[in-house]
Order: sequence, then structure tokens, then C-alpha cells
Amino acid sequence: MSTEIAKQEASKNGIELAKNVRGGFGTLQSFEFLQRVAKMLATSTLVPKEYQGNIPNCVIALNIANQLDADALMVMQNMYIVHGRPGWSSQFLISTFNTSGRFSSLRYEFVGKAGEDSWGCRAWAVEKSTGERLNGTTITIAMAKKEGWYAKNGSKWQTMPQQMLMYRAASFFIRAYAPEISMGMHTEDEIIEIGSGGYSYEPEARAQDEIS
Repeated sequence: MSTEIAKQEASKNGIELAKNVRGGFGTLQSFEFLQRVAKMLATSTLVPKEYQGNIPNCVIALNIANQLDADALMVMQNMYIVHGRPGWSSQFLISTFNTSGRFSSLRYEFVGKAGEDSWGCRAWAVEKSTGERLNGTTITIAMAKKEGWYAKNGSKWQTMPQQMLMYRAASFFIRAYAPEISMGMHTEDEIIEIGSGGYSYEPEARAQDEIS
């Protein structure tokens, strides 16, 4: 077999391998494939700095992307390391939920009066298989203040209260009804606000978080 034909065969086999082998930790072949892809991504300047030159981080991101059936680069661009803990961007978490196919898109209901502690928001969606409307926890400004989120350095509660109410309501809803989507991880904003000490939820909310 000539050198050129051998190269063509190798290229063809490589393409078939990429099509048929799913990277992961299940088999030696899938893990080796995962490592090869991770090495390639680690040399790219298009991935966030947390992954550049860091093969282990790339392997973890690829494995998460496989479990979510999501694009690896999208996962890398929307997963952040804060206080040593991985967390999602709120937009990515909501987008992944909305495109899961199991629920209608998230909707939001506001309660109370804007500018007051009673102002709050809850997320809801319809489960397509049953037609049931699912309601999430109502998040209020009073709760944000009581939990210490409102005045936390780095948080956006005072400058973007409506957006933060929606984001927090969405993350609570997703962890309660579709925890496999968040994979047990909080959002970047939540990690900033809770620091390394964890949540000090009310009992009901703490139970929801432990379930996820």
C-alpha cells in the first residue's frame, strides 16, 4: 500500500472513530478518545483561559457536554470556576432547560410591588408529558436580603433586581424539577453570593437543594 493510500485510510478511520466513539469514562477507548479531544482543545486560544493548557479541565468539560448532549465549546464558555467550584451561567441553564423538550419554556410571575421587599418572582412551566403546570419557589427581595445575597460583594441585586429575581427563580425551579440539567451545580451568581460556606436556606428551599 502506498504512503498516500495509507494516509487516506488513516484519515478515513479517524473520521469514522470520531463518529462512532463517544468520549467518556465508560471504556478505555472512549476515555482515550476523550483525552485526544481534550489535548486539542487545550491548545486552542478560542476556549476560556481556565481550559487553555489545562487538559484535566477540558476532560471534565467534555464529559459534562456528553452527559448533557451539548456542544463542548458552549459548555466551556458557560461554565465558570468561582471559589474553586464550577457553576453555570444563568442564561445557559435556562436555555438548556428550554430546549430539553420535556417542558414548555420557562415563564415568570411577579408578586408584590417593585422597589419594596415584597417584590418577588416565581418561575413556572408545563410538563409536556402530563400537561401539569409546575410552579417554582417564589423569590423575593426580602429573601435576598435575609439570605445575604442582596448586599454581597460582586452580586447584582441592587443594580439589576428584576433580572436577578428571574435568574434565581429559574435556578430554583430547574433544581427542583429537572436537577439532571443543572447536574447539581449552582449558577455563577449563586456561588458568588454563597461563598464557600454554602446556602443558609429556609428548610423547604434547603430540602429542594439537597434533592438536586
